[in-house]
Amino acid sequence: MVKFGYTILYVEDVQKAIEFYENAFGFERKFISPDNDYGELNTGETTISFASKKLASQNLEDGFLESSLEDKPFAIELGFITEDVGEVVQKATSFGAILVTEPKKKPWGQVVAYVRDPEGFLLEICTPIQG
Repeated sequence: MVKFGYTILYVEDVQKAIEFYENAFGFERKFISPDNDYGELNTGETTISFASKKLASQNLEDGFLESSLEDKPFAIELGFITEDVGEVVQKATSFGAILVTEPKKKPWGQVVAYVRDPEGFLLEICTPIQG
C-alpha cells in the first residue's frame, strides 16, 4: 500500500514561507531544519513541506522550473477546504496572497476561489464537495 505523505514546495526562504502559511491559514509548524533549508507544516493528514531552492538545486542536478508571480502558475494547485471561502481568501490576501479568482459557486454546489502565495504557487480555497 502507498500513502500520499507530503507535497514539497521549492521556495526562496523556508522560514518566510512557513510563516505565511501559519498566518494566512492557521497551519501549525511541525519542523524546520537548523539550517532553514527544509520545513514542514501540520495541515491534517497530508503535510505541506518547503525546501529551499538551494537544497532543491543540490537534489536535482538538471535543475527545475522555479515558481514566480511573474509567470503563469504551474499546472498544479494545493486545495484548502473551509466552510467560509470568502473569509479565508480575505485573510490570505491580507498576509500577501494574490487574488486570482473571486469565490464562485460551481454547478455541483461547491464554492471555489483561487489565490497565489507570495512565491507564486496556486492555491484553491473551497468548500467541501457534498456527495
